[in-house]
Amino acid sequence: MGATVVPAGSRHAPSHHSWGALAAARGRLQKKALKLLGYLVVVFLVIKLIPGINEALKSLERVRWEWVIAAFALEILSEMGFVVSWRAIVDPEDVLSREGRGRRMATRVAWAQLGGGMLVPGGSLTSVGVGAWILHRFGMPTKLIAERQFNLSFLNTAVDALALIVFGLGLACGLFPGANSLALTLLPAALAAIGVVAALLIARGAASYAARAEAKHPKLALSITTLADAVQDTERLLFHRRGPKSVLGAIAYLGFDVLVLWSAFIAIHAHPAPGFAVVVMAYIIGALGGSIPLPAGLGSIGGMVGMLILYGVGHGPAVAAVLLYQAVGQLVPLIGGAIAYVFLRRTLGPIRRAAPAPQTLRV
Repeated sequence: MGATVVPAGSRHAPSHHSWGALAAARGRLQKKALKLLGYLVVVFLVIKLIPGINEALKSLERVRWEWVIAAFALEILSEMGFVVSWRAIVDPEDVLSREGRGRRMATRVAWAQLGGGMLVPGGSLTSVGVGAWILHRFGMPTKLIAERQFNLSFLNTAVDALALIVFGLGLACGLFPGANSLALTLLPAALAAIGVVAALLIARGAASYAARAEAKHPKLALSITTLADAVQDTERLLFHRRGPKSVLGAIAYLGFDVLVLWSAFIAIHAHPAPGFAVVVMAYIIGALGGSIPLPAGLGSIGGMVGMLILYGVGHGPAVAAVLLYQAVGQLVPLIGGAIAYVFLRRTLGPIRRAAPAPQTLRV
């Protein structure tokens, strides 16, 4: 775990990796702003051109702005939860703060990764790709980036699965108000539990099975080994001094983000507003649509709206709340990334392009 992320150099002058990362970050932030404008145009056209969501437009016109402000505050807390987990898993040695970069460099890179998946087809996969690209520009070895980013993604997925189990069983047993259909409560909880148990079983017998399958199915063997390593790393996090911090950060990342969606229903005067457990289930299951390569997060919008309707929420309130949630979720990382970029400029000075790395000829 104690790998050196950046080559040794001057303590006061950042390496060319820093300049290259900053130059690229500026261009990406500009592209995000343009895509945000495109997202707003798409939303406007959808609301205006499709008669079925006139009710959503009316709800957004009489939105309660105090709850919108609360939603922004909750989204910031959610993103900070991600930052805490990111720092504990991706840069536990705080190597990014070396070479005179400043102790907040890791936080700024984490915010850049958060903004990287906004409005780009691929959702969270794109976000991971952007974060990996920035870390690579800073000099972190590719293998180490892949391992730690996968561990972070696996931890967030595990928290989602546990939330489905807890709230799904709670809804099925009547502990939480909301849907009582077993197909919408017990089935998702059971599937999530099967996934968790399968991951644990694979992790235990991965070494021997991967060795047997490597000859005929090398890709399958590699996938099993990677999954097993991620499970073992997640288990170690629970007993490491940084483990509780990363787990609590992942819980905050999910919990506060769900609260943003839930508060959106209050902001648009939805009556009755769906229960928190219903919003959790619709949020997690519907967010899977974000993996569909559609622009402006349309996959996750459609997925969440569809799941909320299945759970008994009205069409108009479901569309309006998800659109409001999506707007808040897009704006906060974009603004956070822009602010981080401004501080990076002040800390590191003018931006220059990274010098091309020397290439060696193999014989």
